[in-house]
Amino acid sequence: MVYPSQRLIELGIELPTVPAPVAAYVPAIRDGDTVRTSGQLPFVSGRLSLSGKVGAAVSAEEAYTLARSAALNAVAAAAEAVGGIDNLERVLHVTVFVASADDFTGQPQVANGASELLGEVFGDAGEHTRSAVGVSVLPLDSPVEIELTCRVRR
Repeated sequence: MVYPSQRLIELGIELPTVPAPVAAYVPAIRDGDTVRTSGQLPFVSGRLSLSGKVGAAVSAEEAYTLARSAALNAVAAAAEAVGGIDNLERVLHVTVFVASADDFTGQPQVANGASELLGEVFGDAGEHTRSAVGVSVLPLDSPVEIELTCRVRR
């Protein structure tokens, strides 16, 4: 068995520090054998690299990359709540919110940034159900936000 921590090393990806909440919530909470994250934004080194609506100020390709960053932040939050990434047994569900221009319909392709990252990190255990939702605006004018639900290793 290849653990997620080993895959991160192989991929040259460092699990980021969990971003501080921007309001009154916790980044993740464990309940029994599941952990669920709050919405995570694509912060890198404490800041958003892009802002605005996808399909207008932000391209779908840029949003795909942002979804990868937000998903990595969600993994970090979930891992912190359960004592490390290797205690995350399986990704169950991912919700991807995409701040979309009125005529943008590529939310699933943006969400693939998150889904593909989870597959790279967790292998078959990264397969999940998913919702890709277009919204008018997200916190801090972020183009994407990710929520993650995982099963915890016993």
